[in-house]
Amino acid sequence: MARSYAALLSLGLLAFALPSQAGEIPEAIRKAGVLKLSINAIYPPMEYKEPGTDKLIGVDIDIGDAIAAKLGLKIEWQESAFEQLIPSLQTGRTDFILSGLSDLPTRRETMDFVNYMRSGAQFYTLAATATIQAPLDLCGKKVGTSRTTSFPAQIAKWSADNCEAAGKPAIQVTPAESTADARGQLKQGRIDAAVQGAETVPYAMSLEPNLFRMVGTPFTTLYQGIAFKKSDTAFRDAVADVLAGLIADGTYGKIMAKWSLPGNAVPAVLINSEPRK
Repeated sequence: MARSYAALLSLGLLAFALPSQAGEIPEAIRKAGVLKLSINAIYPPMEYKEPGTDKLIGVDIDIGDAIAAKLGLKIEWQESAFEQLIPSLQTGRTDFILSGLSDLPTRRETMDFVNYMRSGAQFYTLAATATIQAPLDLCGKKVGTSRTTSFPAQIAKWSADNCEAAGKPAIQVTPAESTADARGQLKQGRIDAAVQGAETVPYAMSLEPNLFRMVGTPFTTLYQGIAFKKSDTAFRDAVADVLAGLIADGTYGKIMAKWSLPGNAVPAVLINSEPRK
């Protein structure tokens, strides 16, 4: 009887250990062996198409591939408009979102985030624009940014907290179709400055050396995260465990260094911008 009990206990412990590796992945995904992930591939260096080949490359592509490899799964990347990413998650067309998505309190009402990178909104202008040297010089100026992101609201809040508080005119937030469109408007002189994620500005500057200049430091602090449906807690935790492993074995650090973003790396996985409990 004792021997039988020990055997059962051993099997029970084994059964308990296995789900953290595979059992917490949704059964349909595990059986298919495929992760279906939607991506908005116009946000270098996070995700974009390699010039000349149209191959998807970037930080998120490398992190997604590394996670999938650890889970023994393949990825089907599905290109999508940015505004369709969240609806695709809620309707099950994508298994989770890994596409430069900022973890915002309003988004946490319907999603959970596994945070993997520090980010923030960054002002920048043309290098030749002598009248804009500091962020307060932007008061009363036209500042463009992608209309589908959180940046328009963040610029307006910064303007209220800084320009208006100093008795200066508010920033004129100018919506653009994308960050690339905002850069185009800046080069054409239609706006005075622009805003995009701090992690993407150095890449844009490297494509056109000496054309752009950052204004100040990032004026928000937030994290980017892999987004899951609120009901997918076990799935979220399984991916968080894998990401923690990639941080521990150095894979994550190599990916961040490859894309010249070591300063944006996180030392440990966060859930909804908080340490894991």
